[in-house]
This record gives sequence, structure tokens and C-alpha cells, in this order.
Amino acid sequence: MKIHLYKTFSLLTLIYCIQSCSKNFLIDDPKGKELEINYYKTPEELYSAMISAYSILSKQVSDRSANWYSSKLVPLNAAADECYAGGGSASDQLAWQAMSNYKLLSSTMGPQAAFWGNNYDGIYRANLVIEKSETNIPGLNEELKHRYIAEAKFLRAYFHFELVRLFKNIPLINKVLNADDWYTITQSSSEEIYKQIEEDLKAAIPDLPEKIQVKEQGRASKGAAMALLGKAILFQNKDDRMIEAATWFNSVLSSGQYALLANFGDIFNPELKFNQESILEIPQTNKQNATWEHTDILGNLYPTIIGPRAYVGPIYWGGGYGFNPVKESFALEMKADPRYGFTILNLDSLVNSNTNASYSKGYQNSGYFIKKFAALKKYESTTGIAELNWPNNYIEIRLADVYLMAAEALVRGKINAVGNNGHTAQWYLDEVRKRVKLASVPATLSNIYQERKMELAMEGHRFYDLVRTGQAAEILAFKGFEKNKNEILPIPLNELNNTALNQNPNY
Repeated sequence: MKIHLYKTFSLLTLIYCIQSCSKNFLIDDPKGKELEINYYKTPEELYSAMISAYSILSKQVSDRSANWYSSKLVPLNAAADECYAGGGSASDQLAWQAMSNYKLLSSTMGPQAAFWGNNYDGIYRANLVIEKSETNIPGLNEELKHRYIAEAKFLRAYFHFELVRLFKNIPLINKVLNADDWYTITQSSSEEIYKQIEEDLKAAIPDLPEKIQVKEQGRASKGAAMALLGKAILFQNKDDRMIEAATWFNSVLSSGQYALLANFGDIFNPELKFNQESILEIPQTNKQNATWEHTDILGNLYPTIIGPRAYVGPIYWGGGYGFNPVKESFALEMKADPRYGFTILNLDSLVNSNTNASYSKGYQNSGYFIKKFAALKKYESTTGIAELNWPNNYIEIRLADVYLMAAEALVRGKINAVGNNGHTAQWYLDEVRKRVKLASVPATLSNIYQERKMELAMEGHRFYDLVRTGQAAEILAFKGFEKNKNEILPIPLNELNNTALNQNPNY
């Protein structure tokens, strides 16, 4: 904790990033380093602090000296029944192997240090924005001040939500701590964490914009906050609160700001970022010209991580690392689904039909690769290091996800309709299936969960869905998952040393 939980940033983080098609709210020239005591004196400096808080969302390399490749999709996909860890060998990125083979997961082995460090860094930065916004900054008008505070509270809620789902027993941090607090802070109950998450989001919603302007894409909106609030309530698994969750989801669905794209595959097209279906989208860039010398790499590394190793052939880039190979049984299950061709790449089939194509089969190779985030040759960066500069954004929450969460909440709440649009769980489920020309099926929980499995495959949701619905122990038994242990991660060992924190049970 003393190292990573509350960093006393004496220097403002350097920010680079830019959206590939148009000027983004993130800036492409780094801010000069300034001592914190001399900073936050102008609206522009406060804006930089807010960008610094947002930048945590895009970080995929946390600490190169500690080998913290912190793309969260790799361990989350490896943890579920969709993928394995893969890579070059059984010892390639042991932190990720531990999420694919739960017997390896321990306080010293796993991705927990990157998850913990990134999210608490984000909480620190969000708290800093809130506290500095409430000081007297000349030229900062009230409207902008309230928006900055709302965005920071949204981010603080987001980071706490990430942590409570992953670790459950975590410290609640709602202010900038002094150095003396580092060693004495204790963990809060998950109920207290969720209460703070809900309070932050409810406080943020009134001051967030309903529609985000093009130059501000990537910032929080009312829809994102309402969707995250509904999701936080859903994840608490209290059936008597399901209608409350459904009401928040309905507020998003009836806002008129979002629509399902006609073509499922367009959702993941780097040329269609921030499309109508996107509610909370994390921007990545191929304009940073990143090299391994950058502290914060803001291009998307995930397409490189999941790409086939030493591939030669059409369409796909050839420098992949071979992680997250799709489990063969999952690929075969999905083959009958219309979303299969946009979700999974059958590389063996491509290579077998093309005499000039080949690739090196990595560890746990199945011949099936993730297509949603594939590294396509046409998007290869010509500056910087190609593997660090992919432009693929990650959509954290999209409309189909909200439809299915709303359907689930209504079924669990035993109600046929909610809100003034009169839409039922059946209607929400049908809308998602209709887009890919699938016939209606009854809106049962099992059908809704199966739809989430197909619709959101390899987008980082499956592990959480299995845990919160009580299915993880049975479905993930083949990976060594232990009930009452592997639902959450161990607290990183470095955070326990000389602190008041306690390790999670059974680790």
C-alpha cells in the first residue's frame, strides 16, 4: 500500500493521447512538469488534473520494471471459460497464467498488483480533482466546477467498483490521504464500498452532460453514470433492489441518446469509435507514437497480445504474442450463432486455405483467436513501435449490455414492465437477438445469461457474470477454480507489508 495505494504525485502525470479521427479531450502535447504545490492555480491546470484521472482508464502498461502489463482483458478473459492464457509457454506472463490456472493464483502470483495499483492511482487522482475544484481557482466558473467534480466522482465510483468486484475487501478512499494515513488505513465492508459508489454516481448525474461533444469523446455522460449505477446495484445481488436497478437502466434506454447498430461487427470497427451503441468507451490511440520508453502507453496493446505468433498472410498483422486463444469448445458452441464471424477468427481454416499463410502455434493454441480486437494490417502504426500503437477503443458499457442487464433485473424483480415506455424483459432480450436475426426465446434467466455469453464474448464480462450468478465454481472447475476463494483475488503481498490490511480468505 505504501508504494502503490496512495502515490503522492509531486509531479503532474504527462499526458499524450489523441483520438485517431478527431481532436479528443485528451491532449497530444505533454504538460510541463510542475511541483504540485505550485499547480492547480488556473482552470487549465485543473483540467490537466482531470485528464490525468481519466488517463488511468487507458493505461495498459503500469510498471515495466515490475512487468505489469495491465490490459485487464487478458486476465479477465483467461479467467473465464472463453479463453486460456496462452502466450509462448506455460511460464509466459505468469500473472496471466495464474488466472487461467487458478492453482497458481496466490498473493505473489497473479494480476492483482496491476489491478490494485492502477485503480487506487485513479482514486487518488479523482480525489485530487474534487479537492482542488473546491478551492478558490480564479476564472473557474460554477458550471465547469460542478462538471469537474461530477466527472471525478464518476471516476472514483468506477475505480472503487473495479476494486470491490475484484477484491471485495478493500479500503474506501474518499479523500486525499496524508502520508501518515498510509500504514493505518483499514478495509471497509463491500456494503460500505457500494454505498459510496452509489452516492458518488447519484451526486454526479445531475451535473454530467447528456450528450458528449465530439471533441470531448471519452468523458463521462449522464448515460454512463446511470448505466454504471444500475450495474453496481445489480452486482450486489439483492433481488429486492432489482427494480431499482431496472429503473436506472430504463433511464438510459429511454434517453434517446443511444441505438443498436444495424451491423454487429461495426461495434468494434476502429473507424466507428464512439458510435451510437457506445455508452462508456475508453479511448486508445495510434497517434502517441509510443515506444517502450513511455511511462504511460496509451495505444491499445491488446490487439498485439492476442494476435497469432509469427503470422504470415493476408489481413492480420504478424507480430502477435498469442495470448487468450479461444477455447475450442467455446468456439464450436458459438459457430451456430450469427455473431461468431465477428467475434472469433478461425486462423487454422484461413491458413489451410491459403498456401502463402502460416503462423507459429503458441501455448494452449486452439487455432481460434479473438476477432473483435484483432490487429489488422491496415491499422498498423507507421511511427513509434507498432505493437504499442493500435487504435482500437474498448467499450466498457454498450447498449446491448444494458438491454440484457435490464432484462435480467426485471426477471429477478418479478415485474413485467418498468418506466413509462412499458418495455418488458422479453422486449429487451428480443431487441438484442433481432439485430442478428435470431428468433425470440423466452426471457428466462438462463436464456438471458446465454445471450450475454454470446453477445459480449471476450469483452471482459463473462468472469464477473459467472461469479455474481453463482455459476463460477461449476463452470470453471476444469481450470481449478475453488469455491469461496477464487471469486475474488488476493490482496497484493506488497500492500500487506507494514500495513493494517488483511489478506482475503484462503490465500
